[in-house]
Amino acid sequence: MKAHRNSIRGATVVITGASSGIGQATAEAFARQGARLVLVARDGGATEAVAQDCRDLGADALAIAADITDAMAITEVVQQAADYGGGIDIWVSNVGTGAVGAFHEVPIEAHEQVVRTNLIGHMNDAHAVLPVFLRQRRGVFINMISLGGFAAAPYAAAYSASKFGLRGFAEALRGELMHEPGIHICDIYPSFVDTPGIAHGANYTGRELSAPPPMLDARRVADAIVAVAARPRPTTMLGAPTALIRLAHAVSPELTTRATALFLESYFRRAPRTAIDGGTLFRPPASPGGIDGGLRSPAQRPTVTGVALGLAALGVVAVALKGRRR
Repeated sequence: MKAHRNSIRGATVVITGASSGIGQATAEAFARQGARLVLVARDGGATEAVAQDCRDLGADALAIAADITDAMAITEVVQQAADYGGGIDIWVSNVGTGAVGAFHEVPIEAHEQVVRTNLIGHMNDAHAVLPVFLRQRRGVFINMISLGGFAAAPYAAAYSASKFGLRGFAEALRGELMHEPGIHICDIYPSFVDTPGIAHGANYTGRELSAPPPMLDARRVADAIVAVAARPRPTTMLGAPTALIRLAHAVSPELTTRATALFLESYFRRAPRTAIDGGTLFRPPASPGGIDGGLRSPAQRPTVTGVALGLAALGVVAVALKGRRR
């Protein structure tokens, strides 16, 4: 699809998962550009608080409490948003969750909820809003995926299934819409982002969870989303680890997956113990948590660990390429 510049000022933008993290940062970024916002999340109070922050930045904003796993609820969101904005210009499908643990030790209900949220929820979003885009003959649908869309994450099997599936879903939609040059399906693939998401996810490992540096600021991801909305393109990767892991996995999926599994097993052996917790899979968080997850401490910003991870990814590529030449 040919890229073109869209006007953000005055555009009606729907953001799901808007009550914290990347969603909140994205809402504020669009508000600064003068967009009209429709913010959606399960927790109505937290979503309204973000909407008020956006109003304070000079934007019009409507908060709606809805769960993207409920197709009927999202159909109603589309109607409310279209009535509020006189149409819908941009839809940011941002909700995501995870359940960490050995596949057989994580309750099947948790796996199902991860797939329902990360994949079916985004399909619900697209299924509800695409008829509006088709009537208008224009619109931008932005999927928040992650580097997990390019490489499997052992001990997060349902997350991997959902993100691989979401990438395939988006590619299929782009094929179906190739004769609609005004409609764009855009994917964002950030590396690890410092948001409350890790604390909100389900943890069945019995160990404290974190993410390796370097971690992205959610505001950088938000700025990228605004840029894609203005000038759509199919794929946007953020953070060096995403490109490295994508390349390594393309060259040797088995080697990359084994290396990741070994890294995680080592981490779980060393991490402090904690209680097993289903997180916010089935309920909103007690506290939305704001934009930041508090993981980007000075000690975690590009450190030896971050360099080591980058070198490890490059090493995987080198070994795999050498093996193929042989």
